[in-house]
Amino acid sequence: MTIKLTVPGMACSACANNITNAVKAVDANAIVEADTKTKFVNVETQASETAIKEALIAAGYPPA
Repeated sequence: MTIKLTVPGMACSACANNITNAVKAVDANAIVEADTKTKFVNVETQASETAIKEALIAAGYPPA
């Protein structure tokens, strides 16, 4: 399943890295594409959208 999110708090590559790590903590096999310019995050995962969003919130990057 592909989940498309907007993360307004993502400002730099370190933010994108933190987001990737948060998602991979939920699904180690997830494919994460985070674009700091557009603030879009695409996640290819077997985890639920709720689980992904909760992981991002816990990491300090709540999706819009």
